[in-house]
Amino acid sequence: MWEYTDKVKKYFTEPVNVGEIEKPDGVGEVGSLACGDALKLMIKLDDQGRIEDAKFQTFGCASAIASSSALTEIIKGLTLDEAEKVTNKQIADYLGGLPQEKMHCSVMGEQALEAAIRNARGLEPLPSLEGEVVCQCFGVTDKEIEKVARTNNLHTVEEITNFTKAGGGCGKCTDQIAALLDKIWSGAKPLDQEPGPEPKPRRLTNIQKMKLTEETLEREVRPALQADGGDIELVDIEGNKVLVALRGMCSSCQASQATLSQFVQSKLREFVSPDLVVEEVK
Repeated sequence: MWEYTDKVKKYFTEPVNVGEIEKPDGVGEVGSLACGDALKLMIKLDDQGRIEDAKFQTFGCASAIASSSALTEIIKGLTLDEAEKVTNKQIADYLGGLPQEKMHCSVMGEQALEAAIRNARGLEPLPSLEGEVVCQCFGVTDKEIEKVARTNNLHTVEEITNFTKAGGGCGKCTDQIAALLDKIWSGAKPLDQEPGPEPKPRRLTNIQKMKLTEETLEREVRPALQADGGDIELVDIEGNKVLVALRGMCSSCQASQATLSQFVQSKLREFVSPDLVVEEVK
């Protein structure tokens, strides 16, 4: 028996934003009834290009309904650039966590969002659906497995099954999934990406950490925030804790926590140290 948080139960029994949007600007459909889970996400943009409304229709379990409902709440008020940074982990965290066996529901939400954003931009359907099909039962490709493995730091076949369902049917693909994981984590190049920048050293003096943090905020973060009428100020650094204050539009934005965790924190972890945690000072 799975244990669900109170928030999951609430969003399952009292889901919000269920239904359809008349003339949506973007539509994303993922999953299938044959696989047991399907999600249709619709988004409407305002005159400034922000997501004014989001609704969904889903077929699935309690976690699928709760994850879809939570996703619509998370993305409201975001630009498409901001929304495309929303991950399945953020959806699960918003709900206070999901059972590991149900993490594929949050992944489905991320995929539907990506599809809806591409549709709103007039692009072709998800390129992530291309690639070699590894799991015939659920139609999961090698690129999908690689993406979810790298994003969520997954190293076992069981974890891949929890996040994608791959390997959870007949089980014939488990050896192939294991081999793919070995390749992913052996240091080989991603299937469709160039290797990223060299990792920064983890041991930094406080002065080095402060300088790198200031440089990263100035170069990687502030321009994006200022473009949307916001800004950020570095308040202090306590060990691996970076204290910041959001200014302008960011200070009152309902997606400010998403901005901090999915954008600011990710940039600092990429360019300064993977151990940094960003917290807002009001």
